[in-house]
Amino acid sequence: MESGGETRRIVIVGGGIAGSLLAKSLQFNAAVTLVDPKEYLEITWANLRNMVEPSFAERSVINHRDYLTNGSIITSAATNITDTEVLTADGRRISYDYLVIATGHRDVVPTTKTERLHQYKEDNQKIQSADSILIVGGGPTGVELAGEIATDFPDKKITLVHKGSRLLEFIGTKASDKTLRWLKSRKVEVKLEQAVDLNSTTSDGSQSVYKTTTGESIKADCHFLCAGKPLASTWLNETMLKTNLDGNGRLMVDEHLRVQGRSNIFAIGDITDVPELKQGFLAQKHAMVVAKNLKALISGGKEMKMAKYEAGSAIALVSLGRKDAVAQFPFATISGCLPGLLKSKDLFVGKTRKNMGLQP
Repeated sequence: MESGGETRRIVIVGGGIAGSLLAKSLQFNAAVTLVDPKEYLEITWANLRNMVEPSFAERSVINHRDYLTNGSIITSAATNITDTEVLTADGRRISYDYLVIATGHRDVVPTTKTERLHQYKEDNQKIQSADSILIVGGGPTGVELAGEIATDFPDKKITLVHKGSRLLEFIGTKASDKTLRWLKSRKVEVKLEQAVDLNSTTSDGSQSVYKTTTGESIKADCHFLCAGKPLASTWLNETMLKTNLDGNGRLMVDEHLRVQGRSNIFAIGDITDVPELKQGFLAQKHAMVVAKNLKALISGGKEMKMAKYEAGSAIALVSLGRKDAVAQFPFATISGCLPGLLKSKDLFVGKTRKNMGLQP
């Protein structure tokens, strides 16, 4: 606490991987308020496993209250910011000494854990009852979902349509090629350089007919849209931080992850303009650096003592079912069992729960 014994107020906007870990880390050092439209933290990289195995979600969807035993939780969205307050959609004004923006990517999800678990059960029913499934999007989400379904339900006909010229464009071509071979070996039909117009879908008996941009028709019982999610930063356009956004809608931060030109506002996770892949484990590193910096500032430490964040090098792990994965490290691409065991067995859920102070 400050030498005057006064408790500092920290408001964290966004309860994703980064915001949650930061709130947990600071809850006994300051008066922490977490503002999030949902009541839970979701370990997002487990989402697809949750769809094929809904019981998995019991561990990867965590109520904020389970780890934030000493802070305030406001279940609402932030709508505006002043120099001293955060305004929320439910009409509150929350005063802050330090503010951290961690709103990440926009995902429309239910408010409660119960509803979210129900959603996974519904997705699972949809997969179980379908003989043929169309997956739209060949980034990590589409690829991992195809891998999960192909592994758990080998008899289903899966078609994956991707507008790019190769899968997983964000990592090297070797990893793309390995992924394509793996999916083909599991009888997944992959169509590249095509997009699907979901608005022009017609039905043929029980099946839907999906049209692609090359004029092809694909018949399937259901589809899952796995396209990239937009950044959750449009709300900042109306605030005093609008000049701190770059052309992609990301908050520009300095080496301490402070919003450029602001002394008491930080940003962490996907919302930042740090030049690196937007990944959960890097968002957790952001949270740890800012936790350190806020603890230093609260205890009256010198600004020059603040920790710096070094951009993470590209390590990408994309899991393919339970046993396989492709991994790209800065110097090599490997695939097969080793990365599979690293990630696929429990997708780091146990480790993340431990980080949050919970039973694995």
